[in-house]
Amino acid sequence: MRESLDQMLFVYAAFAVTIIATLLLVGQSWLTMRKAEARRDKVKGK
Repeated sequence: MRESLDQMLFVYAAFAVTIIATLLLVGQSWLTMRKAEARRDKVKGK
């Protein structure tokens, strides 16, 4: 039995956290953009 931890587990975890955080940020930005565009269209009278 090995007593040291596999460093690649930490690398995979870091990649997973980064990818999930990026996707959440992109999703939130997209929703905020759509909301702002709807407000703009409402003000312009479209």
